[in-house]
Formats: sequence, C-alpha cells, structure tokens
Amino acid sequence: MLSRHTSARPATFVRRTLQRLSVIALTSLPVMAWAEAVQLEVFKDPQCGCCQAWLEHIQGFNTVDSQLSFAPRVNTTADLYATKDRLAIPPRLRSCHTAVEAESGYVFEGHVPARLIARFLAEKPDARGLAVPGMPLGSPGMEMGERFQPYAVYLLKNDGSTEVYANVESAAQQY
Repeated sequence: MLSRHTSARPATFVRRTLQRLSVIALTSLPVMAWAEAVQLEVFKDPQCGCCQAWLEHIQGFNTVDSQLSFAPRVNTTADLYATKDRLAIPPRLRSCHTAVEAESGYVFEGHVPARLIARFLAEKPDARGLAVPGMPLGSPGMEMGERFQPYAVYLLKNDGSTEVYANVESAAQQY
C-alpha cells in the first residue's frame, strides 16, 4: 500500500526526495576556505616551449587540497635581458623566464617548482625571491620522461648574495 505522499503524485514525491537528499549532501560537505589567487607577471620569450610547460605546472598547482592558487599573466618579450637587468637578476642565476609576484614584488627566476614558491610566499622571508639557474633536466617545464638532474633552488637575498633555499634531489620533491 502506498502512503498518502506517494499515491497522488509519485513524480512530485521523487523530485522532493531528491531535492532533500541534494540539500543534505551539499550541507554535509566540508567548508573550504579559498585563498585569493596569487598574481604572477611572467616574462618569457614568445617561442619558448619549456616556459609554456612551466606555466602549465604553475596552473596545475591550483588543486582542491591547496590553499593557494596561481594566476599567471604572460608577457612575451624578445628582450628578456632588459627585464632581468631591471629586476637585478645576476647573470649566473638566469634562466629562460622570470615571474614577479604582483603584490610583493618577489621574483621567481626559472623553473622554480610551484610547491617551493608557495612555501616561500607562506614564509615571507626578508629576501627578493628564488632562482633556478639554467634549465635543469626534469625540473618543472623541462620534463623528459623519467630523466632527472638534481638541482638547487637559490634564495635571492636583498644584499645581492645567495644561499641554497632547497635542494631538489628527485622529481617527486617538486610536487
């Protein structure tokens, strides 16, 4: 025997039941605090493929588990040397692209992993930024299958000196 709720309008009963279940499901989800996206001005050569791959790495960091996401804005320029000179990036630490965090002016030179940029921004050290000189094999944007070359990420200090901020010994440490 059908109850009084189901006998007259079965479609209405089903629809209301589904609506109630949807509300219960939505209200039982954990509340996530979304941080505003970190704005990065990225300067790169218009023909550089590894720069584009690094940008995809940065954008891929925008995951559900992260409290941080990146919103890069790309500036293509044929004269990266002038940009790097203006930002006072020493020639020995240069790479193929440069990112500048819009709010603080922190500089991220080269294939710096998104995870380390996020850590740096959380720590807010008294420094200018981070650099990965050259183009280490296997670094974000320079992936070549299983091949990987360990590399150092350097802290760019305000006085112009540097020190190792992190050593990346395996590809897994980048993510």
